[in-house]
Amino acid sequence: MAFPDRIERVVELGHPPAKVWAALTTAEGLGTWFGQEASIDLRPGGAGELKWDNGFRQYLRVERVEEPRVFGFTWRIYGLPDDDPRRTYVEFTLEPAGAGTRLTVVETGFAQLPDDTHREAFGGNTGGWARELDELAGYLDAA
Repeated sequence: MAFPDRIERVVELGHPPAKVWAALTTAEGLGTWFGQEASIDLRPGGAGELKWDNGFRQYLRVERVEEPRVFGFTWRIYGLPDDDPRRTYVEFTLEPAGAGTRLTVVETGFAQLPDDTHREAFGGNTGGWARELDELAGYLDAA
């Protein structure tokens, strides 16, 4: 039996694509809803870093930037050693939806993992995206 490889979430946000784009692609935006501090070099091949108050850090490599519609990056897989070369790919796609934005988030690359790591990474990120997207909506509503 094959492992699930893809997490997909779609959320309707009551804000224009430009505002959602800024929340996804700037250090200020990312450091508010997706961690407590962030840096990002917004170009293919650019580096990013997310930091949480508990000391956890996540490093990004920007893969795709098609402003204001598509932003994609790769990042380390939770549960693997920091020097493991395997990564998952995360892509945000923004579509105008009335006065707001339909945001689709897809993360792929989990099928490359062994059983125990797959369960931890896939399950953790599935729940993580639900929480983080709620935080994004809250950030946008408060801004």
